[in-house]
Order: sequence, then structure tokens, then C-alpha cells
Amino acid sequence: MDLELRALAVDGILRGVDLTAGRGEVHGIVGPNGSGKSTTLRCVYRALVPHGGVVRLGGRDITSLKVRDTARDLAALTQDSHVEFDFTVTEVVAMGRLPHGAGPGDDAVVRDALSRVGAAHLAHRGFLTLSGGERQRVLIARALAQQPKVLVLDEPTNHLDISHQLAVLALVRGLGVTVLAVLHDLNLAAAHCDRLHVLDRGRVVRSGGPADVLTPEVLAEVFRVRAHVVAHPTSGVPQLLFDHLEATP
Repeated sequence: MDLELRALAVDGILRGVDLTAGRGEVHGIVGPNGSGKSTTLRCVYRALVPHGGVVRLGGRDITSLKVRDTARDLAALTQDSHVEFDFTVTEVVAMGRLPHGAGPGDDAVVRDALSRVGAAHLAHRGFLTLSGGERQRVLIARALAQQPKVLVLDEPTNHLDISHQLAVLALVRGLGVTVLAVLHDLNLAAAHCDRLHVLDRGRVVRSGGPADVLTPEVLAEVFRVRAHVVAHPTSGVPQLLFDHLEATP
């Protein structure tokens, strides 16, 4: 399912965000702090009503859909995802099945989601007893259990060690669903996204493949850093080394 944002505006934050993520593509949003990345995602998963513009899911204006219908097609992992009570891990992941109603296959879906994020051994633990990284994997499993066609991720690698960062992003890439993710680590974004959108002061200032977007010129202008771009020795994707812009070359 494709996802389209057109002229998305939020007073004081977004000033006409345009991007299109085609079916099955992995798109990353990158940009400095305060550029509007998380606000953009909040408009997509309907936590925030934009003051202008439109979000289309499968060609349909998302505001024309019932919230439950949206939840059947779109799952979101947000920065402020939390669980107030000490549900078991299995119970937390099972919450991802709520938009679909109870079904005989739900238990198998939950077990599979936990297995895919490497958290099957946590199934009977209380969620509040987990470490930050373990909680993040469980919340990703909850999103997977929703079986969405579009997956929206706000900093999905938060709290994860490097091994689990790579494993989670490889998993997301292999799902075959449309993904829109905010990522702070530009090297991870380059390695795992088909296309990147650079957001600066509420506008998309550059979109394209990682090699076309993560250039020294763009990074100097937007992030105020001097970037040295090298090819990854195995994959060939661009990888970045940084200096302060004021540093002597």
C-alpha cells in the first residue's frame, strides 16, 4: 500500500511537507532536531490533525477512514509508546491484534512476532521488568502483530545495541510492507532505506536515494557538519565520517 503526503502543514512546525512512499518501499526521514520529523509521523498515524494538506493511504484521504480501519492497515511505533501497567510481554504484543478482533490464529501471530524480533524468551515476563532495549523489541513485535500494510517508525533503534539495531532494521526491510521511519543515525538510514527525505525547518529540502541525498553539500547546509563520504566495503552504500564544520580539513 502506498503512502502519500501532500502540502502537509502544522502551524509553526511543518510548512508544506511532500513525499510519496511506494508500496513495499522503505523510506527514511532524516533531519536536525526540531525540523519536524516526529510531527510529520504524528500526522500520518493520526495522533495530530494537520492544519493543511493531506495524508493519503492507498490513495484515500486518511481522514475519510474510520480510525479502526486505519489501524488495520497502518501500525506505528512512536517515541512515547509506553505501557502503564505490568502486562506480560505476550499480552502487550497481543494488543496489536485489537484492530482485527479476536481470532483463532492470534496466538500464533503473537508468537511469530516475538520470535522475529528475538524476544520469544521474554513472553512470560512482565513488561515493566524489561530493560529499555527489551521493551523496544517488544513494542516492535506489537506493531508486527498488527500485520500492517504500512509501518510508521519513530526512532525504532532507540535503546538497542548495535547488533539489535542491525537485526531490527534488516527485519523491517524484509517485511515487504511500506515503511516510513525517522532515523537519527545517517549511516543506518543509508544502509537500510530505499529513499531518504531530508527535513529542515518544516520542509523536505532533498529526496532521493541515499547516495544522492547524503552529500557533503547537503549535510553541511542542513546539519552544519563536514562529512566525508566513503563506500561501505561490503555493500557499497555510502557511509559517513564527520567533523565540525568549523574544523580545519
